[in-house]
Amino acid sequence: MNRLKRPNTRRRSVLSLTAAVLAGVPLLAACGSAAHPGAAAVVGGQRIPVSSLQDQVNAVRTAQQASPQSAQLIGGSAQLSQAKLNGMIFDRILERAADDAGVSASRHEVQTARRQAAAAQPGGEKQLEATLLQQGALTPAQIDDAVRRDVLMSKLAKAVGGDTATPAGQQKVLAVLTRTSKAMHVDVNPRYGSWDNTKVALGSTKVDWIKQVSGEAQPQEPSDA
Repeated sequence: MNRLKRPNTRRRSVLSLTAAVLAGVPLLAACGSAAHPGAAAVVGGQRIPVSSLQDQVNAVRTAQQASPQSAQLIGGSAQLSQAKLNGMIFDRILERAADDAGVSASRHEVQTARRQAAAAQPGGEKQLEATLLQQGALTPAQIDDAVRRDVLMSKLAKAVGGDTATPAGQQKVLAVLTRTSKAMHVDVNPRYGSWDNTKVALGSTKVDWIKQVSGEAQPQEPSDA
């Protein structure tokens, strides 16, 4: 995989959480469970339809196929379906935790953070889009949600007295997310695995965000499948 220049590590990169949340999970077939037909997961009583998950997966595959590096991108994201579900569940938990802490991310804040991330790339917005497609399996239309996640994580950490650049601060943030995850009673379709409240992730997911939250994201590793 060709290395692309990344944003200055002194500025929290939009890639830091995004790639970590999306990394390292196996691809599984999507169908509804008997208890929640047509649902990939239920979070806080709200369904995440299989159709919504598949829409995200299909959008990424279409963008990858249009890339000159299509074979490499597709081969390096064979874990895409469950990775996307993991991110969708995590975002709902983060949104609840942030709301409970009295913080939110406005559209202006998201757009400002996106412009800053693009400015840190040598090729601007186009380079940012290419980097996130390669490293985070994100289409241009999905970038705002990833930036919002990063903004909310930063504001949540500040609100709970955590510092994501230190192990102690990271554990404070993780503790808040764990409590919220338990309270929301995440129910995942067994075909996608099971939810781990202590990691705030699907059980088979690598959760590197705690280590990577203040550093550069790493490219996704190809699946062994």
